[in-house]
Amino acid sequence: MNEAEIVDKILRQIAKTDFSATAENNQAISLFETTIRYLGGLLSAYDLLSGPFKHLVKEPRLRDTLLEKAQILANSLSIAFDTPSGVPDDEIIFNPKPRQVGNPDNSITCIGTLVLEWTRLSDLTGNLTYAALAQRAQAHLLHPKPEGFRLPGLVGTYVRLNDGAFEDYQAGWGGGSDSYYEYLIKMYAYDPVSFVEYKDSWVAAAESSMKYLASHPTTRTDLTFLGEFRGNSTVPMSSHLASVCGGSFILGGLLLQNQTFVDFGLELSKSYYEVYRQSPSGIGPEEFRWVDDHQELTKAAANRPPPKKWRSFYETSGYWPTNGEFILRPETIESLYHAYRATGDQQWQAWAWEAFETLNLRTRVEGGFSGLHNVMTKPHGDKDVQRIDKMESFWLAETLKYLYLIFADDAEYQVRSDGRMKYVFTTEAHPLRIRHK
Repeated sequence: MNEAEIVDKILRQIAKTDFSATAENNQAISLFETTIRYLGGLLSAYDLLSGPFKHLVKEPRLRDTLLEKAQILANSLSIAFDTPSGVPDDEIIFNPKPRQVGNPDNSITCIGTLVLEWTRLSDLTGNLTYAALAQRAQAHLLHPKPEGFRLPGLVGTYVRLNDGAFEDYQAGWGGGSDSYYEYLIKMYAYDPVSFVEYKDSWVAAAESSMKYLASHPTTRTDLTFLGEFRGNSTVPMSSHLASVCGGSFILGGLLLQNQTFVDFGLELSKSYYEVYRQSPSGIGPEEFRWVDDHQELTKAAANRPPPKKWRSFYETSGYWPTNGEFILRPETIESLYHAYRATGDQQWQAWAWEAFETLNLRTRVEGGFSGLHNVMTKPHGDKDVQRIDKMESFWLAETLKYLYLIFADDAEYQVRSDGRMKYVFTTEAHPLRIRHK
């Protein structure tokens, strides 16, 4: 926002923050969440304040402190990778004694959504250890074991720390998996020469998703969602988290200049936004289901009809909720952003503005914005709203940022329709400068 005074205030706060300890002793923190929110935020601020926003820096020393703090944080987090396989324990404790919590396994989201930030840190500091740790963990996902039945490119969800082997075969774009696939193509954006294997894995996953996971509701065959694969069947279920798939397909299509991926991503983005438009509150629920039209991998047992309560709603909407919460998530808006940047079609801006006005109406409270317990009822007054008393950092970092960027002028950190990006957004929407050639 070009607010130099606020930037200076933030930099001074970061300079006096101890990133090697938690406020309370024996407090477990997530390697994944700390990486994408704190480490990614520090690195992105450094990249932006060294580039297009360097005019906002009053004291270069304070900008350099961002990189110093990022290293202190990563050094403390690195104990998570000290396992036999190199697959990290997602939960660690900083103080009084640094240690892992001791989980036996980890999800591909928490393993596979580190590599962009940790590789960028190595590039900025010259210390190759950070990239090596994250890329060693990632290798278990690129080359999954044990071998056996898999939809090409789509891996399971949980990996053992002792040997890096998968424990299950649950595949899809929902929680536990989503940002792993997102990072495959984003690493290719970061350096298309060094990470061509990541691109190949993403293409295989994308093609499998189009063939095996794409699903149309019986009552709204005009909609396309991505289901989840469980055991031996596609299950017609999806989530707000999974709606990132539209943006990922669009981004991959732009980077590869592959219109088939772009068009499929636009179809997904429109469909997942329709979930918002059909919801009584105008906001999509956390999780939902439908009855699959005719996906050959969907077994009858997995294709159950809606509960009686939701039958008439399903007739017109093409889905019914299984979890009506909304915690200010960004993924549906993120896909609208990519759709607009790819096409320039103002319809996507109109939908984004529609979403913003609804979000502002429903979630704004004194002092911030709140999550909602149930978006599947239309409140008749503020007293009818059951609020979740929490505002996640991704509301500011992602949801509002993508809404802003849909309407902002072109800039070097924006996604480009010709695929020639200068920055790549992390999963938390922190722009990182791509590797210089």
